[in-house]
Amino acid sequence: MCEGNCNVDWTPGFPAFSGRYLLVTKSRNPARHRSLPNALRGAALALAFALLTLDATAQARPNIVLIVADDIGYSDFGAFGGEIETPNIDALAARGVRFSNFHAASSCAPTRAMLLTGVDNHLAGVGSMRELMPLSHRGKPGYDGVLNDRVQTIASLLQASGYRTSIAGKWHLGEEPHNLPPARGFDFSVIQADSGSDNFEMRAYLPMKPEAYWYDKGERMSALPEDFYSSTFFVARTIEFLQSTQSDGGPFFAYIAFQANHTPIQAPGAFIDHYRGRYTQGWEEIRNARIEKIKEYGLVDEQATLAAGPSQEEWDPLDAGQQYFEARRMQAYAGMATAMDHEIGRLLEYLRDTNQYDNTVFVILSDNGATTTEPYENAFARRWFEKNYRQDVETLGEKGSWVAAGKRWGQVSNTPFSGYKFNAGEGGVRVPLIIAGLPAIDPGAVYREFAYITDLAPTLLEIAGVALPAVEDGRENITGKSLLPTFTGEASPVHRVDEAIGYEFSGNSALYRGDYKLVRNQPPAGDSQWRLYQISSDPGETTDLSARMPELFAALQAQYDAYASAAGVLPLPDDYSLNRQVLVNALVFVYLPKYLPWLGGGLALVIAYVIYRRRRRAGQ
Repeated sequence: MCEGNCNVDWTPGFPAFSGRYLLVTKSRNPARHRSLPNALRGAALALAFALLTLDATAQARPNIVLIVADDIGYSDFGAFGGEIETPNIDALAARGVRFSNFHAASSCAPTRAMLLTGVDNHLAGVGSMRELMPLSHRGKPGYDGVLNDRVQTIASLLQASGYRTSIAGKWHLGEEPHNLPPARGFDFSVIQADSGSDNFEMRAYLPMKPEAYWYDKGERMSALPEDFYSSTFFVARTIEFLQSTQSDGGPFFAYIAFQANHTPIQAPGAFIDHYRGRYTQGWEEIRNARIEKIKEYGLVDEQATLAAGPSQEEWDPLDAGQQYFEARRMQAYAGMATAMDHEIGRLLEYLRDTNQYDNTVFVILSDNGATTTEPYENAFARRWFEKNYRQDVETLGEKGSWVAAGKRWGQVSNTPFSGYKFNAGEGGVRVPLIIAGLPAIDPGAVYREFAYITDLAPTLLEIAGVALPAVEDGRENITGKSLLPTFTGEASPVHRVDEAIGYEFSGNSALYRGDYKLVRNQPPAGDSQWRLYQISSDPGETTDLSARMPELFAALQAQYDAYASAAGVLPLPDDYSLNRQVLVNALVFVYLPKYLPWLGGGLALVIAYVIYRRRRRAGQ
């Protein structure tokens, strides 16, 4: 399971950049690209992309590897300032472009819906997840909780154009036959259908479901391999598919959706032990080192206002045992991310060995920001963990253990922003994105303009030379915009400064327009009040401009209302509680249907016994 250089002493940091970065935008770095005249450079790049999209043979079209990490924070990868060792991801970033202002949804399912369709999550059917959805929303337009039949995936479009298509990993877009990957354009699929699961065994990771649901080519799996580890398994099955179909010819689209670093934080012991002794200095020092790297790499301006993070004053009062526990769970978190990177390296090695690497485009992103939840604070969940998993600190993250990174390390992962998973703050929705393998890219370039998750679908289609589908009545059409023009270095931002892009999930809402962001978060994290930030200079969302700029504030609110109306966004009930709703939905839609036959049979036996006793007494 842990083959190759599990214990290799990788060099931390991001030496390939040597502090140099390019801003792929006119407004922020007018002196860029001086090695070639701008006009000549623009013409060369335009020609490269024109050749890329010509109607050439299928064999000449590039392969596409789409990698989605789960709950990885903005600055966790080395290429985005983190101290976690991700050498393979960093190497791809060094030969590609990093998007420093890329936004997804604040949770996994809506991000995956928009990623695969290029359509707003409500219009795609995932206005909310089934686990979180108020009963009053169920069945309403946009609230299927799974992909609806009005959208088509990029896998379907690529498949129809001759691509071999595969998915290995987390799906979370439906378990019905018409919503499993074989019906959504994937030739091959092996998926975990839930919001998450154990990474070593076929069992649920939270008490809201009694079991984990895995599918192999659309068929429910009854068991996992004895040496199973999720990241290893996903890459191994992807390579098996590529090997078995290579003789078929044509390019491939391989989607790998890792469970790393979703809870439970788990990895083979060698990866966790690699980090022993680290993270003992506390949260603040790690976070400050990340901020220095983030600025060095040009991911934010030197003068940008950043969010506050956990302080040394919070770390120092912890006793030695508490500090050790905190360090151990971050060691497990880092080990899980490095294990994922190691498996990505195995895929890259396979592609190099088979001479496919140079004709492959790689896209790597996280589905949302890192989580800051502390599941142990819930008494019911804590009892469930204690019953089903070991709690020994020395083996945190290993098989049979359950651990979360926790509130403060979650804040560190989302450095330098505020907010976190489920939250519409930048820490919840601004995520790392790397695109590598396209022609004529400046190695290590940074694109600093706004980009959105729906932009990836048209980008991947254009890379493959596949035209956007014609607009049709009754079908939701792709609304994102291809990011390919950004690679020329001469194009204007993909999204106009006056273009408004709305977002909503579980009541947490945002509207992006130019340098500004309108945002509202619901309790318990927020107070349901709208705020206005200039995120170009204040990405930490520290200064509310709503009172200072009332006309802009009102205009953006009106544009959000227009978005919400067009997308069919429903307001949350006044008494909505996420934790209570998760429990209600689990009882009503998971446990009750599963055990209703048993309950009914038991009730029938009780009734029969009561009737028997009464008749017997009457006979006496």
